[in-house]
Amino acid sequence: MQIRHNWTREEIRAIFNSPLPDLIFQAQSIHREFHPPEEVQLCRLLSIKTGACPEDCAYCSQSAHYKTGVARQKLMNPADVLESAKRAKADGATRFCMGAAWRDVPEGREFDSVLEMVRSVAALDLEVCCTLGMLTDSQAARLKEAGLTAYNHNLDTSPEFYGHIITTRVYEDRLQTIARVRKAGITVCCGGILGIGESEEDRIGLLHQLATLDPHPESVPINVLARVEGTPLANTPDLDPLVMVRAIATARILMPASRVRLSGGRHKLSREAVALCFLAGANSIFTGEKLLTTPNPSVDKDMALLDDLGMKAMARA
Repeated sequence: MQIRHNWTREEIRAIFNSPLPDLIFQAQSIHREFHPPEEVQLCRLLSIKTGACPEDCAYCSQSAHYKTGVARQKLMNPADVLESAKRAKADGATRFCMGAAWRDVPEGREFDSVLEMVRSVAALDLEVCCTLGMLTDSQAARLKEAGLTAYNHNLDTSPEFYGHIITTRVYEDRLQTIARVRKAGITVCCGGILGIGESEEDRIGLLHQLATLDPHPESVPINVLARVEGTPLANTPDLDPLVMVRAIATARILMPASRVRLSGGRHKLSREAVALCFLAGANSIFTGEKLLTTPNPSVDKDMALLDDLGMKAMARA
């Protein structure tokens, strides 16, 4: 199959709305062409600086705009981060991700600490990912030099719905950060969130934005909203898990070589729904009992599910 970057919304809509057995069959066929079908990459995500973020993302427990009960935590000590990375590797993770609740990456001592963290985690022979907010060209270049594998910066939703969820920055800011990461030679981790009140057309719009990036993001995290008391989306209805399956299958068809990551909110899905997501082309998950500040299934539960499905954790390349 040829990888394309010129998908239209009409094509994506037709794929997304095709009969589910046909959609999953097509996604699984493409998945097998580009990836070992039984392998799932295990990743670990650690909050290295928590809370007091000036952004007003309506889903986020760490926004300073909402009272969510999340305690503010200053930037972690690099030695403690390294210990967390060692534990993640022992649990089978091959990618270690570090998230800091910043709007922009601050210059000075804190950024120097982050660079030290990146160097020490890279020395463990782990893929290293960061999500730190908006970057300058110089910061992206220094992260690359320190050994950063990937940078996460999600688009969250469609351009049309974005302003209903976030008002403290615009969609173009997100795209510019992704472009800076790409320019520095760092791989891109970029996806979105479902269940935040968006329409089906917004889901198609998000997938269109991702699938027309050239090159595609190497990693595409698909999250389902983990509702947090105190945020504007605290009372949003649960997402139908089959919508998640459709989004993952469509992402797999549109971006065949990308790693599609079943990400936040996975604790709300049944084992059967997660199995369907794997069948639809998801081949990466976050492990560990917390994703930044929200719950996540335990490592033992994840390993038991993979074992029951006859699947296995991906080894480090």
